[in-house]
Amino acid sequence: MEVTCLFDLIDRYEERYAFKDDSLVNKINGEWVKHSAPEFINTVRNVSYGLLNIGMQKGDTFATLSNNRPEWNFVDLGAMCIGGIHVPVYTNLSANDLQFIIKDAGIKFIFVSNQEMYDKAQEAIKGFDQVKAVFSFDDLNGVRSWKEIVEAGKNNPAPDKVNEIKATISSNDLATLLYTSGTTGVPKGVMLSHNNIVSQLIAAQNLAPVNAHSRALSFLPLNHVYERVLTYLYFYLGVSIWYAESIEKVADNLKEVQPEIFGCVPRLFEKVYDKIVAKGNDLTGIKRKLFYWALELGLHYETNGKNGWWYEFQLGIARKLIFSKWQEALGGKVKAAISGGAALQPRLARVFWAAQIPILEGYGLTETSPVVAVNTLDPGGLKFGTVGKLLDKVTVRIAEDGEILCKGPNLMLGYYNRPDLTAEVIDAEGWFHTGDIGMFEDGVYLKITDRKKEIFKTSGGKYIVPQATENKLKESRFIEQVMVIGEGQKFAAAFIVPAVPFITEWASRKGITLPSSREEICKNEAVIQRIQKEIDAVNATLGNFEAIKKFALLSREWTVEGGELSPKLSLKRRVILSENQSAFNQIYSE
Repeated sequence: MEVTCLFDLIDRYEERYAFKDDSLVNKINGEWVKHSAPEFINTVRNVSYGLLNIGMQKGDTFATLSNNRPEWNFVDLGAMCIGGIHVPVYTNLSANDLQFIIKDAGIKFIFVSNQEMYDKAQEAIKGFDQVKAVFSFDDLNGVRSWKEIVEAGKNNPAPDKVNEIKATISSNDLATLLYTSGTTGVPKGVMLSHNNIVSQLIAAQNLAPVNAHSRALSFLPLNHVYERVLTYLYFYLGVSIWYAESIEKVADNLKEVQPEIFGCVPRLFEKVYDKIVAKGNDLTGIKRKLFYWALELGLHYETNGKNGWWYEFQLGIARKLIFSKWQEALGGKVKAAISGGAALQPRLARVFWAAQIPILEGYGLTETSPVVAVNTLDPGGLKFGTVGKLLDKVTVRIAEDGEILCKGPNLMLGYYNRPDLTAEVIDAEGWFHTGDIGMFEDGVYLKITDRKKEIFKTSGGKYIVPQATENKLKESRFIEQVMVIGEGQKFAAAFIVPAVPFITEWASRKGITLPSSREEICKNEAVIQRIQKEIDAVNATLGNFEAIKKFALLSREWTVEGGELSPKLSLKRRVILSENQSAFNQIYSE
């Protein structure tokens, strides 16, 4: 059947995938618990009946404050069947931002995962009576359970009423509000229609190398548009979704679940790579030589045998002796890992592809539902260092200043309650201004070069593209985080958070005694000199005006909780600069 609204996915699922015994799977008390297709479908329908019974009406907004779990999907789709508008929020959101969202979106019902989230919700709604009820997915003392809604639905089935409501919902009607905090200002509610998201499913349906017999592991937050739309795509294709226990357990869960596909962010691939290299460092003799031979080979990988038969011959040996172990670490069956949310280092993409672990980097924004472009497994569908070709029916134009402009069925309806902000990003001709700078390589592969707002000018009038330099510096195993600074100054400099675990291991190998505290490690001359070598190597690839002339080592990592990163892990540059003003002054005082 044709899918025009997101709730159509349920009828389509029943029509095509009713045989499945593992539609949704999560681990409870150490055991994987499967939800079959009939259970999935019936629970969604009972939720819709139950929500009608407790008073949810078409157009009501509801929030979820929860980790990834099947209940999230049951409530999401069940409420959509009666015109409920889902407002999922990050579990690590600050109390002030949560309260703002609840008020701004007019939230009527809240679903939480556990006691901690319940307490956070109660604190946020204190003092106003707009919220009608808070339900918990976990069984909590004195808290209404979401099971109450399911039971109400079982006892009060209303299929005719639900179908009547569905018939009044257009594909262009609002389906969800996604609040994006970005790196500055109060959260903005991105309004996405059913069609915005459905258009993505239609365009991507033949790009994913999976089917109704495949498994996906899900661990990125479902409240983020990236993982959420992937989830709808899994439903569209009948892929089984297994929810990881937590980010910390992903490595174990990959081996247990053996997924064919999963969504990821570059930082996880960086950590996997660093762990693999660390293990390689522990090897000795011929094993160590073989490891680094294979690694070096992988870093020069090109698709379709472009490096010639001798390279391919060597690669076959490397895959058998070394890279097969990499595959096993990810479950052994990965056909594609989708990377988004930040720039993926081309060297990582190459080495994982060499190991027969295809990483498909894409690009998009919440406002574009989200995919604008993505690399694929199709012939000619991949180019390292780019985010691939445009998704079908998405149009991109590069403005005179290099900014990427978008049009297409995936473009948001606008920002909720903020026509002024909507007008700032969607011009009179309907082009959405992404704020990203980019170009096309070979006329078809989109390449992101920087954020428009993050480009700055030195006092000498030279423009610095910080993200490009930051990405190069982050390739170093000695550097955990970095931010290039120097707006209005004579030269570019950097704040660097050193990778202390790796530096500690490096110092041990070199016979260097380091102090125990992070603060003292950042002052250690041997560490400073070693990181200077890393900077010198990157500077050799830059123009003189771009080169990092000075740097400061910072002992504290930047986090979402600390306020230095957005929920999408983007640098909040003004916050970081404010927190480290003394280090900034020291760099530029001489």
